[in-house]
Amino acid sequence: MYKLIYMPGACSLAIHALLNELKQDVEVVDRSKAVDFDKHESRGMVPVLIDNGQSIREGAAIILYLLEKHKNNMIPESGLEKARFVEWIMFANATMHPAYGRLFFIGKTMEDGPAKHQALNAAADAISTLWQAVERQLKNANYIFGEQITAVDFMLAVYASWGQYFPVDIIMGDKVRRLIAAVNAQPAFIKAVEDEAAASA
Repeated sequence: MYKLIYMPGACSLAIHALLNELKQDVEVVDRSKAVDFDKHESRGMVPVLIDNGQSIREGAAIILYLLEKHKNNMIPESGLEKARFVEWIMFANATMHPAYGRLFFIGKTMEDGPAKHQALNAAADAISTLWQAVERQLKNANYIFGEQITAVDFMLAVYASWGQYFPVDIIMGDKVRRLIAAVNAQPAFIKAVEDEAAASA
């Protein structure tokens, strides 16, 4: 059984949903309750996945590890299609995630006032531009890679939920909104949300 150290609402939720989709048993542990968190060299961050005593860190690395290890239809076997899949994993993990991270940084470090408001709106505008790229990818499909839901969709849906914490307008197209709604209705995603809420109670 896997062990996943998470924070409620954090990007670890996408990995939890992926484990459910792959039908893998997982014990979830809220970071605030993980007595052995530091020993996993987490760098203070979640997610951390423990597999047979070995710690795996960084969301993209964990996702690729799981997809390579367990039989699934999510990741192409090789070639350009696989490169495109990894490209979108990296877009989600290394481009979209840090873009939202800027909102959290501004929210925590700047004093309330016009300068903070301007900085938040500038960060939101940058995020809106990234969602336009996602909208274009969804031009002829319901999910990032056609009609098959993948970990990329899980990741993007988690990030999309973070906008609610800020007094800004993040613009998403109709296709993006449909994708997010579809992910939120996915049984594997619903179970992950429910299990994490129970573990954090």
